[in-house]
Amino acid sequence: MTLSLHRLRAALAVLLLSAAAFGGTAASAADSPKYPSLPSETPAHFKPDHSAFGYTIRDVMVPMRDGIKLHTEIMVPKGAHDAPMLLTRTPYNANGMVRETQHDSLSGDMGTALEGYDNAVPVIVNGGYIRVIQDVRGKYGSEGDFVMNRPFRGPLNHTPVDESTDTYDTIDWLVKHVSESNGKVGILGISYDGYEPLTALVNPNPALKVVVPMNPMVDGWMGDDWFHNGAFREQNMPYVYEQEASRDNSAKWWSNYYDDYDLYMHYGSAGAMGKAYGMGQIGFWKKLVAHPAYDSFWSEQAMDKILAAQPLKVPVMLVDSLWDQEDIYGALAVYRAIKPKDTANDMVYLVMGPWHHGQEIEPAYQLGPIRFGSDTGSYFQQEILAPFLAHYLKSDAPPDPVAPVTAYVTGADRWERLDSWPRGCPSGCNIEPTPFYLHADGSANFTAPTAAEARDTSYVSDPDKPVPFRPRPDQPVGYSGDLTWAQWLVDDQRPYSGRPDVLTFESAVLTQPMTIAGQPQVHLVAATSGTDSDWVVKLIDVYPDQIAAEPELGGYQLGIAMDIFRGRYRTSFSAPHALTPNKPLLYRFDLPTANHVFLPGHRIMVQVQSSWFPLYDRNPQTYVGNIFLAEPGDYVKATQRIYHSPGEASYIELPIVQQK
Repeated sequence: MTLSLHRLRAALAVLLLSAAAFGGTAASAADSPKYPSLPSETPAHFKPDHSAFGYTIRDVMVPMRDGIKLHTEIMVPKGAHDAPMLLTRTPYNANGMVRETQHDSLSGDMGTALEGYDNAVPVIVNGGYIRVIQDVRGKYGSEGDFVMNRPFRGPLNHTPVDESTDTYDTIDWLVKHVSESNGKVGILGISYDGYEPLTALVNPNPALKVVVPMNPMVDGWMGDDWFHNGAFREQNMPYVYEQEASRDNSAKWWSNYYDDYDLYMHYGSAGAMGKAYGMGQIGFWKKLVAHPAYDSFWSEQAMDKILAAQPLKVPVMLVDSLWDQEDIYGALAVYRAIKPKDTANDMVYLVMGPWHHGQEIEPAYQLGPIRFGSDTGSYFQQEILAPFLAHYLKSDAPPDPVAPVTAYVTGADRWERLDSWPRGCPSGCNIEPTPFYLHADGSANFTAPTAAEARDTSYVSDPDKPVPFRPRPDQPVGYSGDLTWAQWLVDDQRPYSGRPDVLTFESAVLTQPMTIAGQPQVHLVAATSGTDSDWVVKLIDVYPDQIAAEPELGGYQLGIAMDIFRGRYRTSFSAPHALTPNKPLLYRFDLPTANHVFLPGHRIMVQVQSSWFPLYDRNPQTYVGNIFLAEPGDYVKATQRIYHSPGEASYIELPIVQQK
């Protein structure tokens, strides 16, 4: 015991000596001088040196008419003089689209100075354009408040500013302050950034000479990001969360599940999931929940309707992807709205390619397993986009060789130049809307059903076991790493054709090619034992069982045009109502635009089902006022019947090309 006490006293003495050496005890540290520190090696304000690069970067704050300043990156090629400007306005971080890449002194190329979203690098860099990228108000480096797809000034926006005025003011500032420019500005972008060029067409700045909306967001309810024909795109909830929960997208969505199917099933309704994630704090989420129907909130923001009422002052090139997994509706809707104003056929251009959302600015030899035989993305950039921009923006105005419509024919894998869409065949043709009938025996053809056929076929739709929209495990929406979200529209549909809750109708083997050009229209006569129902219809190209050159495509079921319709909107998108149980009703809706050849040896298939999960939220199949707020007890099984008899025939009206 005596030895232990001695040791304890010695240890305490050492501790006291140590404390004294370092400024005293903890109690007296506040009264002692601060600890010495090494100087920071990080400068307070770092300014990059671009002298070795082929361009200069100007980071500026551009004032708007209400005093708010928007963060803008301006990239000026070294030695630029009388150069046009290409503007993109984005909520996705302007700094992230600019990369400082060393100048290649041997080739004279300024290098791949641009990376990331919206940058068709070879066109922009090799074209000598001054590149301008701006954060929209409220995002990243820009001042002000962010509002998703900020409405135009009017009933939904009582402020003096909108995206149109911000674009006008930005262009006005650029032409006055960028001395190397020729005073001509073009604006282009993809998706949300494709929506921005459309807003620039409303009261456009006189210096705006050309607009290129690629895969634009146009009508978020009818068929772009938020709904399709009333069915909510539930898997876009993480986008809303990350885009609005913070200015710089630093608030990240999370999941405790590897499979998104399990994640969304766990929460039941979209409303319950939003509540669990705290999304009641997010302004746009509250608007989604408050406006499940196509009321004035949606119709007054639809860009096709807005532009239909505007004069056409600036040339437009609309770019559409035939397998756009995000905004497949918008580009063609705007084309239909504004093309009638183009009386000389030289102001509104359309390009349709075999791409996913935004793939046109990438090398695009294939999409998923579907190969095209050429780099369709580079073709678009070099043969269409580059000469189009040069014609309208460069001071020497080289000729414009671009056709009014440039359309890729899927299946045949070729480009065609047309005068208009869809009645613009190069050798002359007619588009004949032709019913393709679904028969009770599972066949499909151009012969109407007879009275001798069975009246209907049926399946049971169970909300507890919804049909997945792609093979599980279902990945989240995204483009990074191994994510294959961009490919889901070309997924093989065989996993669903054998399910008992999916009806399949298939043609005989084709002996002649059959081309469709336009929007197939669904005429589905159906009944449900519930009081609400979703109807998913897929038009599919079934490949031959064996393909020597591509054995992995043997029997492949390729979606050509697929979409969903929420039954409660059968007679009115703005005034939903319950369905009468077990009563045959006609559901008529358009599928996305196709430009496709069904080749000899292939078959044409139609699949019908009542869920497409978790891409779209589950319909409870019990009518409730707001499906976002559906309770667990509202979700019930329903027997779904598709009718095939004369007077109640179900069919897809195909826009078949008939050569003259």
